[in-house]
Amino acid sequence: MSGLPLLSLAIWVPIFSGLVVLLTGTDRNSPLARMLALIGAIVGLFVTLPLYSGFDTTTPAMQFVELLPWIRRFNINYHLGVDGISMLFVILNSFITIIVVLAGWKVIESKVAQYNAGFLIMSGLLNGIFASLDGMLFYIFFEASLIPLYLIIGVWGGPKRVYAAFKFFLFTLMGSLLFLIALIYLYLYSGGSFAIQDWHQIPIPMVQQKWIFLAFLAAFAVKVPMWPVHTWLPDAHVEAPTGGSIVLAAIALKLGAYGFLRFSLPIAPDASHEFSWLILALSLIAVVYIGFVALVQEDMKKLVAYSSIAHMGFVTLGFFIFSPLGMEGALVQMVSHGFIAGAMFYCIGVMYDRVHSRMIVDYGGVVNTMPKFAAFFMLFAMANAGLPATSGFVGEFMVILASVKFNFWVAFAAASTMILGAAYTLWMYKRVVFGAVGNHHVEELTDITSREFLVLALLALGALGMGLYPQPFTEVMHSSVDELLRHISVSKIQ
Repeated sequence: MSGLPLLSLAIWVPIFSGLVVLLTGTDRNSPLARMLALIGAIVGLFVTLPLYSGFDTTTPAMQFVELLPWIRRFNINYHLGVDGISMLFVILNSFITIIVVLAGWKVIESKVAQYNAGFLIMSGLLNGIFASLDGMLFYIFFEASLIPLYLIIGVWGGPKRVYAAFKFFLFTLMGSLLFLIALIYLYLYSGGSFAIQDWHQIPIPMVQQKWIFLAFLAAFAVKVPMWPVHTWLPDAHVEAPTGGSIVLAAIALKLGAYGFLRFSLPIAPDASHEFSWLILALSLIAVVYIGFVALVQEDMKKLVAYSSIAHMGFVTLGFFIFSPLGMEGALVQMVSHGFIAGAMFYCIGVMYDRVHSRMIVDYGGVVNTMPKFAAFFMLFAMANAGLPATSGFVGEFMVILASVKFNFWVAFAAASTMILGAAYTLWMYKRVVFGAVGNHHVEELTDITSREFLVLALLALGALGMGLYPQPFTEVMHSSVDELLRHISVSKIQ
């Protein structure tokens, strides 16, 4: 399959599948829509697997490159490629698409075709973001991916879905406008090139670097999301359907962090060093303060949403201590968070589908009626708390170890997430799952179905496999991370 345009297939197979699903029409054809969506998602994952099996781990160069002229007047090209930083996210996104199709199999009963088509189209657009090597192509995919998620939250979400969807869209759009201005400036400054790799090589004076960095920060900080522009995320998670929460946590939050690696650090390296104190401060606030905020939540979805903000704080912390161990740990944390946060939101969705409540107080003693579910939920709760042998431990340990070498007090503050994470996650689990049966709703619960078991088993395989044997994930990153750090350690100011 090496001769095939694998990245184009990774983008357009899900999008084409989504359009086919849309053609199934009304909800009378919902079984057909579900089956076509599942087939499209599986094929979408299948075409991404050769990216890993055929990947050369010894080089930092872009691989599986595709280059076609698109808008010649402005030198905009259909330019795709992946390196050790981006390749894993294409595969992770395609895997998560299968999860969300299965997650909504019985739950979504209205506009089934449109619901599944939205996720498939979004999957292709997200793969386009991770594979784009042209700045304008990246921006188009970056903005277009907002539309399906906006509709998924706004149409299939909870009572306040319109407010949550609008807030999500407004926050993201405001940051993206500054991002577009920075892209246009770089296009003009580089002599008319939108090639991202060309921008990595041009020398930019410090003053301009600072403005470019701040413009990028406005876009990517909202996407991560970093404190204090994080307030849209809990609302979006609470109102989104389960599938929307899974994609939002597992993939969409990674776009901002990925933007730092592809744009901020290599294009404005001196400004990145200059503003590193700011990013480290905001990251530590997210880790510590947001951890305490999560501790007092009574809504399970809000608790896990705040937990996601704290875990993503670890990611930006790992990037801006400029250490190979820290950056690789942050990347591992990004992939791991895709499995764990997706699984936590799915577990909450499984209970919500039965009881129609996300409030912790409405549960208690779930283990008595759902023992299989309780076992899976325990695994993911432990992984969210950073238990060794789970993927949640690997990335956090690497970032903390790198932080110790950077500054003891930074590491001390970052390590508090291990305590806070255990506190809010296990306290929630204890109140929901253990003890006597809380009420008649819990008493009437039925354990997970074979479909739900399959979804949880797939996510558990990712969380445990990465925790027990992380090398297949880390070895593909080494060359690209080393090259990026070498690049940003050399001043481009002339």
